[in-house]
Amino acid sequence: MANFAAMEQTQEYDAKLVTLLEALWGDGYLSPGGDAETAMVLQGLDLSGARVLDIGSGTGGCAFFIADRYRPASIVGVDVEAGVVHKANADAASRGLADAVQFVAVQPGPLPFDDGSFDLVFSKDSIVHIDDKHSLAAEIFRVLSPGGVFACSDWMKGDDEPKSAALLAYEALEGLGFGLASPDRYFAALRAAGFEQITFVDRFRWLADKTRAELAELDGPLRPRLEAELGSEFLDHEIEVWRALCVVTAGRELGAGHFRAVKP
Repeated sequence: MANFAAMEQTQEYDAKLVTLLEALWGDGYLSPGGDAETAMVLQGLDLSGARVLDIGSGTGGCAFFIADRYRPASIVGVDVEAGVVHKANADAASRGLADAVQFVAVQPGPLPFDDGSFDLVFSKDSIVHIDDKHSLAAEIFRVLSPGGVFACSDWMKGDDEPKSAALLAYEALEGLGFGLASPDRYFAALRAAGFEQITFVDRFRWLADKTRAELAELDGPLRPRLEAELGSEFLDHEIEVWRALCVVTAGRELGAGHFRAVKP
């Protein structure tokens, strides 16, 4: 079985960071775009009766949206952060979705599911934390049933050139551990795993625009509330993170994209 590992992190998705991210991106979301971006990733798919796996499910926003909008048979969300998994399961119970949506804390490594367990594997902006794209693509292929679909959004590097000083500075400030790769490396990993009908939607410009707007919110309308809840030191650090992020997204060194692929 494949053996892939998450990158080392110096910061966790603790309660403070989750509060800030959900203030920007909506309840249950630890990455930008919310319901609209999730719907774009899944556009045109019929998930009624499908078995869905959400990789890097965070606090559950995508899974809850998928359950409400698409009515699959079941959704299992996996994440390496036990704290966010606990919150997601509590929120599933409060929403009356505990029978349909389950969140599981997992260790980095092979996915803990049998071959062919799912009809859709979904992920939103979490594969960026995994360095070995080829091993992960092989695992996703394994747990999909024939005809199953992999649909994801992810943050990625614009090319395979060495990282600039600006990108290294952003990564150091962020501290979440990135295994950045270009779209070409994602294509190569998916092809090597055996996927077909691989498509890509470029969201680099969208992420750059979104990041600038978020910085204005953090250092503007959201500042009084977040400063009171999280403290000025924490908030000031996160504003510096966003300023650094604006630099690398503006230059297309860091961006986002949507991939879709089919297991024959």
